This record gives sequence, structure tokens and C-alpha cells, in this order.
Amino acid sequence: MELGIHYIDFLPGAPEKLGPTLAQTAVAAEQAGATMFTLADHFFQMEQLGDAHDPFLEGYTSMGFLAAHTKTITLSMLVTGVTYRYPGILAKTITTLDILSQGRTTLSIGAAWYDREHHALGVPYPPLRDRFEMVEETLQICAQMWSDNDGPYRGKHYNLAETICEPQPIQRPPVLIGGDGEKKTLRLVAQYADIWNSTTSGAALKHKTEVLQRHCDDVGRDYREIRKTLGLGPDTDPFTDHAGFMRTMETYAALGVEMVNIPVFPGNPDPVGFVSRLGDEIVPELASLG
Repeated sequence: MELGIHYIDFLPGAPEKLGPTLAQTAVAAEQAGATMFTLADHFFQMEQLGDAHDPFLEGYTSMGFLAAHTKTITLSMLVTGVTYRYPGILAKTITTLDILSQGRTTLSIGAAWYDREHHALGVPYPPLRDRFEMVEETLQICAQMWSDNDGPYRGKHYNLAETICEPQPIQRPPVLIGGDGEKKTLRLVAQYADIWNSTTSGAALKHKTEVLQRHCDDVGRDYREIRKTLGLGPDTDPFTDHAGFMRTMETYAALGVEMVNIPVFPGNPDPVGFVSRLGDEIVPELASLG
């Protein structure tokens, strides 16, 4: 099992400290042996974790910055809200990050949910049914832009006269779909995703994997082709009850989870030290699972 680091709290303080702390944490994650470093694709801090007035940096600008500070770790949103960027622009943005990072990113996408920041910043927030349709069209558009077909795309929500994307990515960014909705999200995972990121914990995760297997059977997809990753909650502390944490990780590994994303706790005064400790104490034990 591998480790991902999810950076979800830009520490309060002077703006000039935010960038260096972010970069130092990403470098620490790379040195710790983490596979992936992710940011939440939001513009306001999520209310479950803090206050909307807390500092929060835009994700893709931040990822371009991190591409210059790191060498091997995958850099990705977890996950991009489909409403925030037109699909052609999103494909170009991810391609740019892929080029600048030398092939170290993913197309990570979900249906978006944070209505407050949509309304606050004037971003349209269609009904959920439309947003799921937009996710599917976005996946189709990105696939076309990363192919030899630069012709038009005609969909229900998006119409592109041309799908030119030059240069092409160094590698076709893997598609990561986040979420656990059984009717729509997991069907999209079965049809389009290279990676599934779940946030379901405990015994319920087994049920979600079984639902995904059924969707894979329905679309003729080999369930084993999809990489399973798991986002752990912000209350996760692998050091408070180390033995209990590892027992839980063993259970997840038995269900096929290949990577767990551990968040840097909101309010953590030393994110660099926390990530370095994960490398010393957690990464070697995770590597023995699976």
C-alpha cells in the first residue's frame, strides 16, 4: 500500500509564508516516499474544516508552483469540480501541468458540491443531474483533446468547434474519479476511470467495491484494471493509536485499496514535520501491506 498526502489547510498567517510552507511540505512528502500530493479544488476553505475566510490558494496555480519544487511525486487535485472550468480549458490546464511536471499529474474530477463558493463567486451551479452529465461530457472532451481527433465535439452541455491541444501531454493523464454514489459516480468510474478515490470508511467500503464490480461487469470492464485509493477523514491520526491504524489499513488492503490519502490536519502547526514523520513511521509499514 502507498501513501498520498492531501494538503487541505493553508496555515493562517502572513501571505508570504503560504507558498514556502506549501512547497516545503510537498518536498517533504516526496522525500518521505509518498506517491501523490493533492490539493482540494476549492476557492474557499470548506466549512467542515474551518471558516470560508481562512486562507485558501487556487489549486492549479499552486500545482504549477509545486511542479518547479518537486521531481518525482504525482501532483493532482482531489478532485476538480466540473463546474469550475470549461472542459477544453481544463484539458489545456492539465496538459500544461503535465508538461511542466514532466508527466506527473492526473485528470481528477467530480460533480462539485460546495454551493456557497459557487454562489459567492458567480459560478453557475446546475442541478446535480446536469453536473453528472457535465462530468461525462468533460471526460469525453478531454479524451478527444488527448487524441489525434482535433475536430468538433457536440454534446448536451458543451459544444466545441475544435479540440486542438498542442502540445499533447507527455503522458495521457490518468483519469481519477472521486466519490461513492452507487448509481452514477461508480458507473462513471467503471466506464472511464483509471483510478477510483473513495471516501467511504469501515465495513461500508466492501459494499462500495461490490457495487463497482457490478458496474464493471455491466460495461465489460475488468474491475482489476481500476486502481483503488482511499481518502481518509481529517480526524485521522496514525500516531495516536498506531496499532489500531495499521489494523484498519490491513482491512483496506484486503479490499484492494492500493493507496491511502492522509490529510495534513487542519491547524497543524508543523505540516512539514508531520509529513516527515509519516515517512519515517508509516510509509515502511504501509509498503508491507497488499
